[in-house]
Amino acid sequence: MEDKKVTEKKKEDAAMTREDFAVLWKTIHLKITDTYDVPPEILWVNGSTIGTLGNFSASTGKAKSKKTFNISAIVAAALKNDEVLQYSAFLPENKRKILYVDTEQSKYHCHKVMERIMRLAGLPTDKDREDFIFVVLGECTPNKRKQIIDYMLANMEGIGLVIIDGIRDLMYDINSPSESSDLINLLMRWSSEYNLHIHTVLHLNKGDDNTRGHIGTELNNKAETVLQITKSTQDVDISEVKAMHIRDKDFEPFAFRINETALPEVVKDYVFEQPKQNRNFPLTELTEQQHREALENGFGKDVVQGYPNVIAALKKGYASIGFERGRNILVDLNKFLVNKRMIIKEGKGYKYNSDFHY
Repeated sequence: MEDKKVTEKKKEDAAMTREDFAVLWKTIHLKITDTYDVPPEILWVNGSTIGTLGNFSASTGKAKSKKTFNISAIVAAALKNDEVLQYSAFLPENKRKILYVDTEQSKYHCHKVMERIMRLAGLPTDKDREDFIFVVLGECTPNKRKQIIDYMLANMEGIGLVIIDGIRDLMYDINSPSESSDLINLLMRWSSEYNLHIHTVLHLNKGDDNTRGHIGTELNNKAETVLQITKSTQDVDISEVKAMHIRDKDFEPFAFRINETALPEVVKDYVFEQPKQNRNFPLTELTEQQHREALENGFGKDVVQGYPNVIAALKKGYASIGFERGRNILVDLNKFLVNKRMIIKEGKGYKYNSDFHY
């Protein structure tokens, strides 16, 4: 695997010839007269598309939020090509195989997950299936895990859905920009080259609701959908599922609990707690254009290094539109902007994201 990487790196660094570019041009040049098929949709939540062939998505949440139970429902829906929990799935006839890769748990705990998925799908647990492949890579190195996945995708026909639980274990440094970018590009290549959908798992930070490390930032930027699973503040036995980011229309969030048979089930008529509004911080009164003007005035095109300097940039920018506030409000404003991806992490600093959607 390392020799292959060295060879590929040498090829990338070599000067591009006219012949090389002629071949590449056919793959990168987009013309208005070109036609493309709509990517087949295979996963939905309450009617909203969360997964298509040729793309990847993710689930994220803090420890003990029951992320794996949620993933189990997605896989069960795909196995039976029907609805489980609030997930609906339809894999094409030639893409019915599911590959589940676990990088964290022991074989004993993985077997429990596999058994749960079969039960959720209403399938027997005493007979193996050719369309459900479960591999345990906890004892492998990050490079070896990627090598194994790459080999399986290249040599197994009919795979339509790949689960990678979790993506953090496919890299050495979760905060490495280059390693994060390489891994996301690898997910994009796998999903596109083999025309399948990849759903992966990443933890949230303990102190806030941001995905962990630089890989989290890359996931948010490139994933088709990012689901957030959160433990309810009203009942610790209930988990909430919302869309952190989604390309399709947003779906109505839902909640589930683990029933007496140790399977997740929807909590009907669950009322989600409404976020409290700070009267001294009327975010809802600020328009998208006001946010853009303030961030352009405060950040410009620079990457602002260091938390105090970020707060100072916010103070300067929002004061320029008549929204001058103290430090406590600016701290809350910073959290709001990061969650809305109006400002994004780059390296060790933050910059204004002009591509945000309000």
